This record gives sequence, C-alpha cells and structure tokens, in this order.
Amino acid sequence: QVQLVESGGGLVQAGGSLRLSCAASGRTFMSLAMGWFRQAPGKEREFVAAISWDGGSTKYVDSVKGRFTISRDNTKNTLYLQMNSLKSEDTAVYYCAAAQAWNYNGMHKSDPDSWGQGTQVTVSS
Repeated sequence: QVQLVESGGGLVQAGGSLRLSCAASGRTFMSLAMGWFRQAPGKEREFVAAISWDGGSTKYVDSVKGRFTISRDNTKNTLYLQMNSLKSEDTAVYYCAAAQAWNYNGMHKSDPDSWGQGTQVTVSS
C-alpha cells in the first residue's frame, strides 16, 4: 500500500478557487491510478475525479466538469485537484485514493486500496 496525505483544504467564498494536493510515499505511485472522492455531512462518499497512471486519461463526476481539474506529477509523487468556481454544494471532506488498476468508468469507492485522511473544504455562500 501507499501512504497518502492530503493538504490544501480550507474556507473559501463561493466562486473562489482552491488547489488540493496529495503527497504519496513509496515508489509505486507512478504505477497507480489516482482519484479524489468527497463526503458531505450526512451523505455517502462520492467519486469526484480520477486520473490514470500516466495522466493520459481522466474522469470527472458531471457536477464538477469544467470547474475541477485533476493532475499528477509522478516526479514528485503528488496528485492535485484544482477547484475553480466553487459552490456551496462542493463543501465536503475531500479524500485522495489510490487504485491498482484504471477503471475506464471512473473510480468506484470499492476500487482504492489506499486512502488519505481527508481535508476539509468549506465553501461559504
């Protein structure tokens, strides 16, 4: 397993931007599919975005398309999520996740075998 640590969360006004980072330990990062999930209070954890091992393929949930961008830097063992035009409904704890295989349909919450501890994103309206 790989160890994942998220950072970059915080409080932002609606319409603002944040960039989340996920630092991974271990030399297997470049072989892993990576993703972001989020969980709002009282709701189930939901898929947000995923990226293939080489960054060549990405998937997004419809609600963030055009606003969020997932990327990775395999030389730094780091995953990113650039979030623009934030809305109050984006408020949640955001989790970084790693999976052994790329899922062309995105990343189901049963796919990852490693999770980060989460970082809070709060969007005020």
